[in-house]
Amino acid sequence: MIEVRKLVKSFGLKPVLRGLELLVEPGEFLALLGPNGAGKTTLLRILSSLARPNAGLVRIAGHTLPGEAAAVRGKLGVVSHLPLLYGDLTAEENLRFYSRMYDLEGVERRVAEALELVGLRQRRRDLVREFSRGMQQRLAIGRAMLHDPEVLLFDEPYTGLDQEAAQMLDGLLRQVAGRGRTVVMTSHDLLRSASLATRLDILSRGVIARSLDPGSMQPGELAALYQQVTHG
Repeated sequence: MIEVRKLVKSFGLKPVLRGLELLVEPGEFLALLGPNGAGKTTLLRILSSLARPNAGLVRIAGHTLPGEAAAVRGKLGVVSHLPLLYGDLTAEENLRFYSRMYDLEGVERRVAEALELVGLRQRRRDLVREFSRGMQQRLAIGRAMLHDPEVLLFDEPYTGLDQEAAQMLDGLLRQVAGRGRTVVMTSHDLLRSASLATRLDILSRGVIARSLDPGSMQPGELAALYQQVTHG
């Protein structure tokens, strides 16, 4: 579903990604981990067609970036740590607006399904500026699901959430992944990522330094390996 070969990205004289290689199969839930500056957000921005690499191949669902960016965007749902919603619109008005941006058919049905998915049907007519941070993030996920994307990209979706909101987001991500979508999420939280993802990739010094199977390792082993890879 996602293929990245020899990906290079620099900002001025500062290299961020140094020949990164990545393959993600359909239906995988991949968590990208690593310290600040490892290149996690830069990689997601390139995958979402918001940034261009200096070199390398990027292919998503059979379409190559940046040349086929319009086709790729139709396959993607993107959620960042900023919800990027219109506070003076209601929840359903926000979703209607984005539905029209995608030129979708059956807008009312899609909006209703998205609100039901994220548990906001009862708050559909409330202004988004009255929502908690967690509710806004849930609505952002509903927006990302409107066009039934094959791939979902989450960039630090837990940023700023309290414990209750984070637990609610855990359940929502499991539900989304359970629908067979391919999910890529950046995170600083090793144990939370291990409880959600089917694979953990550790970015270090601009490359994937290690891939881990969270289902085959104990939390202590994961933490020790993470420390070894990122600080060794």
